[in-house]
Amino acid sequence: MKHLHFSVTINASRKRVWNTMLQDETYRQWTSAFVEGSHYKGSWDEGSKILFLDPKGQGMVSRIVRNKTYEFLSIEHLGFMANGEEDTESDSAKALSGALENYTLTETDGVTEVQVDMDTDEQYKTMFQDMWPKALQKLKQLAENKSH
Repeated sequence: MKHLHFSVTINASRKRVWNTMLQDETYRQWTSAFVEGSHYKGSWDEGSKILFLDPKGQGMVSRIVRNKTYEFLSIEHLGFMANGEEDTESDSAKALSGALENYTLTETDGVTEVQVDMDTDEQYKTMFQDMWPKALQKLKQLAENKSH
C-alpha cells in the first residue's frame, strides 16, 4: 500500500469548505475530476456505510471511521461495488480492505487548508497523483464561489 498526500489552500471558512466537499450537488462537481457522474449513496455519519459510485453503479464500498465536523473525516475502504453487488471477499477487495482516505481541514484567518492523506495500491498511484490536484482545484473554485 502506498501513502499519498495532497493539499490545497482555499479562501473560505472551514465550514464552507466542509459543506462544499460533502453536500451532494457540489460533491458531484468536484469529484467529476475522478469520473464524470461520481456520486455517493449513504451517510457521512461516523460508523455508517457509504458507497462511492460512478454513473453505472460501479465503485467503492466504504465506511466512515471518524467524522469530526468541519475538522476531520476518515473513510475506510472495504471493497468494491461491481454489477450491483458488494465485493469485500475477492483478493482485490481484500488487498484494498483497510485503506484509509483522510481529510483534515485547518482554518487560519478565514483561509482553510485541506489536506488529503490516502492509502492506495501501487497500480493506482500515478492515476491519483494526476486526478487529486484537479479535484482539489475544483473544490477550491466551488468553495470560493459565493453563489453556489
